[in-house]
Amino acid sequence: MAGFCPSLRERFQENEALNLSPRAAQSSRSRGRMAPEEECPIRTPFQRDRDRIVHSKAFRRLKRKTQVFFAPLGDHFRTRMTHTLEVSQIGRTIARALRLNEDLVEAISLAHDLGHTPFGHAGESVLNRLLPEGFRHYIQSLRVVDHLERDGQGLNLTWEVRDGIIKHSKGMSEILSPRPEKSPATLEGEIVRLSDIIAYVNHDLDDALRAGLIADRDVPGPIIDALGQTHSQRINTLVCDVIHETEQVELERISISPAALEVITRLRTFLNERVYRHAIPQTEFVKAEKILMDLFGYLTRHPEGYLSERVRREESMERAATDFLAGMTDNYALHLYRTFFLPQEWTAGLNIPGI
Repeated sequence: MAGFCPSLRERFQENEALNLSPRAAQSSRSRGRMAPEEECPIRTPFQRDRDRIVHSKAFRRLKRKTQVFFAPLGDHFRTRMTHTLEVSQIGRTIARALRLNEDLVEAISLAHDLGHTPFGHAGESVLNRLLPEGFRHYIQSLRVVDHLERDGQGLNLTWEVRDGIIKHSKGMSEILSPRPEKSPATLEGEIVRLSDIIAYVNHDLDDALRAGLIADRDVPGPIIDALGQTHSQRINTLVCDVIHETEQVELERISISPAALEVITRLRTFLNERVYRHAIPQTEFVKAEKILMDLFGYLTRHPEGYLSERVRREESMERAATDFLAGMTDNYALHLYRTFFLPQEWTAGLNIPGI
């Protein structure tokens, strides 16, 4: 029965209207896409966005990008990919409990770090210095989905997903922004913003303990007393707090108790002082910065074969090189550095037994 497909999408959207909170983002009421498209007969717009993100090249590259520890030998350290999946899991748990739109939360979560550079925040710091207009990974994430994916066509995501991407980042600033223009327009976007920090402060602590950078006794007692002894307990404590506090304010906003907010802030400060600035990762980050600086210089001088002519016509050379570098995995950046700057083994014409 070629060409026949009942509109399951309409059924899903009816279920959203019946079962989700009145404060949830309804896919049937999306503010739409930059370029209008015919609706999918099966998937809602937010489900379709999620699928486009999962099938994108930028998403696949996250598995080879540093979260905190550069090129770890252990199999159990987080990468940017596993961080993204943990944010999605935490966000969906909160959304389901509050009867908000899980599909929207998932789509924003899966796309929120697509613009991250190789070598983690060390890479972001380098590109921020090199690009005249500066570089921020959340802006680059939006650039990836709007302009860079699909050979320059972009993914044409919905307004709600794009809004959640550009407004997810906190840096070291306030976790709950008091400025409306800095906050996501949807409750689902607010969930991702909080889920991001819940995920990373807990898994960065877990990885730092695994790596031996810190010991259990180093973690301030009030943090353990408030959140729990184990990784699982600490996440569960914060997720339950967000759900409870948000219900208390009748979903006017995604909320967290002052006590939980204080302990997250304290844990983030502890990690910044004892893990992110630890001598061992910092030594590797200095090396990573040199790699990206040298690659940037080489590519802007020798773009042929790496920066497409079309991109160079449309963008500045610095912008084209930045997009190329930001999209690299750690492994590819190392490979290109060896190709450009290190002598290559040469065996042509040799006929030596055993070689």
